[in-house]
Amino acid sequence: MIKAYRTIQEVSGPLVVINNVQGVATGELAEIELPTGERRRCRVVEIDKGAVVVQLFESAEGISPIASKARFLGRALELAVSGDMLGRVFNGFGEAIDNSPMILAEANKDINGCPTNPISRDVPAGFIETGISVIDALNPLFKGQRLPIFSCPGLPHEMIAAQIACQAKLNGDADNFAIVFATIGAAFHEYDYFMREFNRTGAIDRTVVFANLAGDPTAQRIATPRMALTAAEYLAFEKDMHVLVILTDMTNYAETLREIAFAAKEVPGRQGYPGYMHSDFAAIYERAGRRIGKSGSITMIPMLTMPGDDKTHPVPDATGHITDGQIMLSRDLYKKGIVPPVDVLRSQSRVNDKTIGADVSDVADQLMATYVKGAAAGELMKIAGESALSASELQYAQFSETFEKCYISQGRNEYRQIEDTLAIGRELLSMVEER
Repeated sequence: MIKAYRTIQEVSGPLVVINNVQGVATGELAEIELPTGERRRCRVVEIDKGAVVVQLFESAEGISPIASKARFLGRALELAVSGDMLGRVFNGFGEAIDNSPMILAEANKDINGCPTNPISRDVPAGFIETGISVIDALNPLFKGQRLPIFSCPGLPHEMIAAQIACQAKLNGDADNFAIVFATIGAAFHEYDYFMREFNRTGAIDRTVVFANLAGDPTAQRIATPRMALTAAEYLAFEKDMHVLVILTDMTNYAETLREIAFAAKEVPGRQGYPGYMHSDFAAIYERAGRRIGKSGSITMIPMLTMPGDDKTHPVPDATGHITDGQIMLSRDLYKKGIVPPVDVLRSQSRVNDKTIGADVSDVADQLMATYVKGAAAGELMKIAGESALSASELQYAQFSETFEKCYISQGRNEYRQIEDTLAIGRELLSMVEER
């Protein structure tokens, strides 16, 4: 028999405080029963000496501290998982929203996952080809890696996310590759764009989508990345698949953490974000990787917008400390019409790229070194004029401009195989006589 508590003390936005509660755990599911008999779902987010704070999954309207009662269900929020999840669309609570029949669950998994023992974690290895030159050659993605994309408000990060999801592949193992794509606080037009691209390219057949929109409950926004990673863990470590998880936009997730912390009257950290945001991010990002003894893997691309275009903002700062590099988008390049506007000089992949092949590494190194010289020559030309440059410096400046237009810039539906990327790189290097 589940005990009902009539000790609701306070309702503050999405949070409800219940006194004199015993035997519950953080993350446990609960429900609030209104005087009308209607029940609202929630979960435990804080416990302090018998006082429990729960976060509502739905509206707080109609909850009366005097007449309502609470029950704790003794289990955490779970996701029903199955191999049939591929090709399906779910909301942030794991409920199907694609007008298709319910999946036949093979298991129900706690969305908080099981932490990976560090000694059982394997290093990222195995090239994932995205078909985007500036990523594949200069900032390559490997199985088990966490490679975030840092964007600025107004830049086309949603286009890049869709292009990667539709084009990414494993050479020689295409049938064992899946995408888990999660939108977090997305506007409807962004979600609609993603779905149109997935259906147009046929990528939806190998994709599991978790869609949390801007108008959905804030509690769903907290659950969405955990739902996505629970599905990925099932596919990777129980179905032996290689899974690429794309989370967009983690800044919306962080804003929700701040909103909840404010409602709970917690002491704020940097710029009002809760002090535990870094560890909360780590609990999400560390679920990606390769495990010794397991055939599958989880690779992650978290995407976020930098408020004020500031890389030192708490959200990108916390993400950068936990992950394996970053791809930086540039507002200046976007103004030039370069799409995707990847700033290669500020981007990096911290995983050893030698496993792709010595020819790729050699061309990439030459391209980067030549582009650095060209960028410096271009800055000098802006200050002193073209006449101030030597013939060699002018050559490098021209290389830099052509490199941005022909190598970095790429059509949103254009897939470049790694061989094509190398061929373009070698042709560009031939513009410079001495390297």
